[in-house]
Amino acid sequence: QVQLAESGGGLVQAGGSLRLSCAASGRTFRIYTTGWFRQAPGKEREFVAGIRWSGGSTYGDSVKGRFTISRDNAPNTVYLYLNSLEPEDTAVYYCATGSLTWPSSREEEYAYWGQGTQVTVSS
Repeated sequence: QVQLAESGGGLVQAGGSLRLSCAASGRTFRIYTTGWFRQAPGKEREFVAGIRWSGGSTYGDSVKGRFTISRDNAPNTVYLYLNSLEPEDTAVYYCATGSLTWPSSREEEYAYWGQGTQVTVSS
């Protein structure tokens, strides 16, 4: 079993930056692909970025070149760096893990989810 806790969301102006953190409990976390998804009001949940246990990463088309995902296996944390933020990036951002596939951009591939953290970008 893995539990996830996101942090780092907030209100930022367009063009600004944020760092989201996803802290995980459970030793098996290290073998999984971990991803970030986001959901804006009235929209479906969208894949943002994923990182493999070995460090390889993949990104959704809308964030390529602006967001960076990284992981630190000690202490079991995955980060999402959000740069050049746009109002369209406003959403609840969710961390998810438990996927044993790569690349892994579909919600159903992830077994464990955090509660989400709100990111709001003002124009």
